[in-house]
Amino acid sequence: MNFSFYIAKRYLVSKNGKNAINIINILSFIITVVGTAALFIVLSGFSGLKDFSTEFSSYFDPDLKVTPLNGKVLEIPLSRKRDLENLSGIEVISATIEEKAFLHYDGKNDIAYIKGVEPSYEQVIKTDTILLYGSWLGNSDMQVVAGAAISDEMSLQVDNYGRFLQIMVPKPGKNAINTMNYHDSFSQLDVVATGIFSVNENLDSKYIFTTITAARKLLDYSVDMASSVEIKLNAGADEDRLREEIQSLFDVPVVIKNRLQMNDGLYKMLNSENLAVYLIFTLVLIIALFNVVGSIMMMILDKKQNLKTLKDLGASLPSLRKIFFIQGSLMTTAGGFIGLFIGVVFVYAQIEFKLIYIQEGLAYPFAMDIKNVFLAVGTIGALGTLASYVASRRINEDLLSQAKL
Repeated sequence: MNFSFYIAKRYLVSKNGKNAINIINILSFIITVVGTAALFIVLSGFSGLKDFSTEFSSYFDPDLKVTPLNGKVLEIPLSRKRDLENLSGIEVISATIEEKAFLHYDGKNDIAYIKGVEPSYEQVIKTDTILLYGSWLGNSDMQVVAGAAISDEMSLQVDNYGRFLQIMVPKPGKNAINTMNYHDSFSQLDVVATGIFSVNENLDSKYIFTTITAARKLLDYSVDMASSVEIKLNAGADEDRLREEIQSLFDVPVVIKNRLQMNDGLYKMLNSENLAVYLIFTLVLIIALFNVVGSIMMMILDKKQNLKTLKDLGASLPSLRKIFFIQGSLMTTAGGFIGLFIGVVFVYAQIEFKLIYIQEGLAYPFAMDIKNVFLAVGTIGALGTLASYVASRRINEDLLSQAKL
């Protein structure tokens, strides 16, 4: 067995001459365990939060969304729709129209986006999942499904055919809008809410769904015009290939975004917060590993006479330094793996048994991600190695010359 490793292992598992050094070594080990466990748990919490946010976006956002690079509308004749549907990897498509509109109901006003959708839209996203109560759109152009926040703001009643929700958008033109030409300046659609949907606070206060024919009528669009095409892909579809094929079917430049690109602001925020928390906990670990440096240096001083003896027997200065480098590395590695085990057990228990709740009925989301395992082990391994190296450099000729024989 390697000489330095053998001595380091003996020093690690045996009691030292002074009780204070034993206590410091134990505390250093415990701090390493707790630091690693905390780092893994926090990283798993952010991974769960990211998955939780992604899950909510999947309820509303399609796999791919095609919008015009310039302008607000695309020409989507029936032949182009058929070409899109026939592409290998595309399961279903739905043309949609989005436009900001003015809402009036029972003396209350609001601004929202109307979103006109085709019947196939129910297959693009999980409409049954986002529907809070009521029913989804039928065949009537008088029906809408409103966001929960809009419904609360306007006291909107579902299936109340005695009171209509008025949706108004300005007509194209250059004339100023005033009280004299108010009615001539707006296109108006009287509708009834058949359902209320809920995804998140932002979307609930932004959208009202209607049929695409009603939206085209309100905006005076032809049957070939739409704001976007939303696409659901088959499992295992080649997204890069489909992007090229979809682009080739349009005679104008288009922008094709997947779910991640549609929510890039959210993902950038989550990634930035994840990085900030990781750096903060890494700083905490660095401070904690000063205890490892201190415990190794105190052990060096305690074993100074033994080291002098080993040197007189032929051990080199680098091999003596290597003893305490290995000891510190073993301490931090063992503490890191035990801390990781504790962290994995906690995260698994949270996922399975819902130990911590954000609010009643909603457990804090955690995710078991192999990347977090490597990140936690790699961080504690690198910092522990650095701490052990710094401490082991305390051994020098001057120190050994002070040893009493």
